[in-house]
Amino acid sequence: MGDDLRYWIGFNRIHGVGAARFNLLLEAFGDLEYAWKATASELRNAGLGQKTVQSILSNRDKIDPARELDRVYELGYSLLTIKDRNYPARLREIDLPPPLLYQYGELVDNDRLAAAIVGTRRATQYGKSVAREIAYVLAGCGVTIVSGLARGIDGIAHQAAIDAGGRTIAVLGSGLDKIYPPEHRGLADQIAAQGSIVSDYALGTKPEGRNFPPRNRIISGLSLAVIVIEAGESSGALITADFSADQGRDVFAVPGDIYKPSSKGTNRLIQAGAHPLVKPEEVLEVLNLDLVSSQDDVSEQLPEDEVEQKVFKELSKQPIHVDELLTRCSLPASTINAALAMLELKGRVRQVGGMNFVRIREGQAIYKVD
Repeated sequence: MGDDLRYWIGFNRIHGVGAARFNLLLEAFGDLEYAWKATASELRNAGLGQKTVQSILSNRDKIDPARELDRVYELGYSLLTIKDRNYPARLREIDLPPPLLYQYGELVDNDRLAAAIVGTRRATQYGKSVAREIAYVLAGCGVTIVSGLARGIDGIAHQAAIDAGGRTIAVLGSGLDKIYPPEHRGLADQIAAQGSIVSDYALGTKPEGRNFPPRNRIISGLSLAVIVIEAGESSGALITADFSADQGRDVFAVPGDIYKPSSKGTNRLIQAGAHPLVKPEEVLEVLNLDLVSSQDDVSEQLPEDEVEQKVFKELSKQPIHVDELLTRCSLPASTINAALAMLELKGRVRQVGGMNFVRIREGQAIYKVD
C-alpha cells in the first residue's frame, strides 16, 4: 500500500476515529491521503459529525504520519490494514473489525485455527494446572492459542503453547511499545518469535483500564472459540466470552469449586449454556476438527525404570506434593527426587510450583477442518 500507510496511522491516532468512521472516510474518499487533506466541508459531506471533524482538523497538524510510520519500522514492527490480504480472516468477519493492526511477529494462514484461553489474573493452583494442560495439548495439535498477555491464566496459556512448540497470539490493550505487565517482556519476545503480538492501539498508548474491553473483542474475533478458566463474577474474561457469543463463536468454561470466588463466573457461564470443558480434546470435537492421525498418548505409558514407574503411577493431572509421594511410594526422599528429575527430563511430568507435580501429555494430533 506504500505511503498510504502513513495516513492509516495518522487517523488511528485521532480520538474519535474508530472503525465506523474509517469506513465512512474510505467510502467517501477512496484513499486516506485524500481524506487526511480534506477540508472541513468535505469531511462533513462524508458523513462525519462536527465534533469528529473538529478533532481531525485540530489534531492532524500535530501528527507527523511519516515519522509515525518510521517509528513502527524502527522498532521492528509491521502493520496490517483491513484491505491487506494477510489481515486475519476470522477477525475480518466480525462487526466493525479494527481497521489497522500493529504487529510484532507474524500472523500466518494456519492461525485461523485458533482458540482463545482467558481467565483471572489471580489463578489458583488448579486453574494454573488446567490452563497449562489445555493450552499445551491444543497447541500441540496445531491450534493457535490466543490470549491477552495478562498475569495469571493468560501468561500461563501463552507459555504452555510455546513449550508445546505451537503458535500463540497475544492481543494488547496498549501500544506494542508498552508491554503490560512489564514482567512479561521476555514472554512477549518469545511469543513474537513463535507467533505474533497485535494491537489496534497506536505506539505510545498506555495500558489504561478502558482499553481492555475493546481488546477482548479482538481476542474473541481472532478465535474459533473462547475457553474461560477461572473467572470471578466481574472478570474481564467474561467480557471476552460475551463478545465470543455475539460473534457466533463457541464458548467453553472449565467447571470449578462452587465455594471459590474464582469459579463463580465460569460456573455461571455453564449454567447459561457454555460447553463445560473437562478435557482438551472436547474443544476439537465441538469445533468439528477431524482427527486424521495421532501418536499414542505416551503419557499413559509407564516408564521402563521400576522406581520411575512407581512414582509415575501416583501422578495425575491434579497437582500432588512431593511429601504426599513420599507417603504413597514408601521410598526415600532422595530416590523420589531423583525419579522426578528423570521424569521431568524425559518430558513426562512437570513441576507446577511449591514442589507439586503433574503428569503432562506428549505427542501430537494432525487434523483438518470439515
